[in-house]
Amino acid sequence: MVIALNNKSTAAEPALTFLWDVAPGPGKTREVAPGLRWVSMPLPFPPGHINLWLLADGPGWVVVDSGYGSAEVRALWDSVFESVAGGSISQLIVTHCHPDHIGNAAWIAGRFDLLPWMTKSEYLLAHAAFNGTSGSSHESLFALNERHGMARARLDGLQTPSQGYRRGVPELPVAYHRMKDGETLTIGGNAWQVIVGHGHSPEHAALYCAALGVLISGDMLLPRISTHIGVWPMEPDADPVGEFLASLERFAALPADTVVLPSHGLPFRGMGTRIAQLARHHRERLDALVAACSAPRSAAELVPTLFARELTGHQMFFAMGETIAHLNHLMHRGQLDRSPGPMHHFHRRAAAHQ
Repeated sequence: MVIALNNKSTAAEPALTFLWDVAPGPGKTREVAPGLRWVSMPLPFPPGHINLWLLADGPGWVVVDSGYGSAEVRALWDSVFESVAGGSISQLIVTHCHPDHIGNAAWIAGRFDLLPWMTKSEYLLAHAAFNGTSGSSHESLFALNERHGMARARLDGLQTPSQGYRRGVPELPVAYHRMKDGETLTIGGNAWQVIVGHGHSPEHAALYCAALGVLISGDMLLPRISTHIGVWPMEPDADPVGEFLASLERFAALPADTVVLPSHGLPFRGMGTRIAQLARHHRERLDALVAACSAPRSAAELVPTLFARELTGHQMFFAMGETIAHLNHLMHRGQLDRSPGPMHHFHRRAAAHQ
């Protein structure tokens, strides 16, 4: 989901440098580096496209992320497989469990008789979301949002993300190869380091290749929109904002001239600038919430503090999850207290007011 625009540099920060002005057309590819091709596929929701990647691996190719599971995208993949890969796909890597990344994983795995590479948490959460279990049902999401102040009458008219998961993920792989943080995958003679990030999803895998100077960042580093960071029913007291900010520090340790290949938007240089922008963006949101909590407020009451525009449909669930995530972070940092009982309200700690 597109949550916020945030691409302004301060006077001390250089602007991002984009390698191209536009993405390839739907189902088209473009060479980014020797043995690395960029594939663009359509999405039925904003931002309207996703970037996927092909890595040459001897006589075959490795697919990184599979796109939204629709007939349109599968037809486009058929064309890519024939024109670029010559019908030879040796492996599939899935960065995380969201529909635009895992939607065609079972289809590709079945077609080429392979087991996709994923982290364990992403594989298990995909199955929980697909089956509506382990806190992934719309009833669980309703209960979380009610606890944080959203009226049941409003909830009843909204479709939850869990209800739409199967539209983008018609089927899931029933087995996989497990990827772990810090391990190295050798693809086409190049070493690709797995860098696990948190906050957007539980165990998101980015891939860094020092030889090519590129980072396939997935949804962890996007050039023009801020990654959704939300709280979900299975972990209601989680601090995904803190986890996301800590993950950004890991990317900041990579060489400054690394080319970032994001899932949405255009490939860019200027990772340090983008990390600083995102950190500042979240600090500003946290400061706004502390200021708004001079009296007890629920997350539902505080959504307009972070989202000034009108929210419709399932956007409200993402906005609520993001608001709760920032409030939880402030609670874990000791700046806000949360009232006990069935209805949660947050208020500022007098001694912690900064």
